[in-house]
Amino acid sequence: MYDRILLPTDAEKGAELATEHAIALADHTDADLHLLYVVDSDVYGSYTGDEYVHELEGLETALEQEGEDALEAAAESAREAGLEPETAVRHGTPHEEILDYADDEDVDLLVMGSKERSGEYRRLLGSVTDRVARLASRPVTIVKTPVEE
Repeated sequence: MYDRILLPTDAEKGAELATEHAIALADHTDADLHLLYVVDSDVYGSYTGDEYVHELEGLETALEQEGEDALEAAAESAREAGLEPETAVRHGTPHEEILDYADDEDVDLLVMGSKERSGEYRRLLGSVTDRVARLASRPVTIVKTPVEE
């Protein structure tokens, strides 16, 4: 049913449930698992960087490292389940990069985490997961994680 599954991760607490779900599904369907982290260019593009003395200590590098760490944690969990995941880091607008990656790799399913937040929070800010689910041309499974507010 699924040959390629994409799990975008954001290194946030709560991504564990989506990671577990994607790994179990990839294992069950014998699908390739792709893990993706998007460095949000709006975050580092609008930052002046005044606190950093050296460019290698910049915000973009810190975000890349956070992404690499998140990908390695998810990849390690996948390897423990007997999978050999592919990992990628991209730069740009998260929902656009996720959709582009899904098209480039011709994935069959996206598995995304989403925090259960109040309706007001959602109306004001929305989420990357909401945008991907609305704009994707392929199935998206959303794994909810309760959040204490």
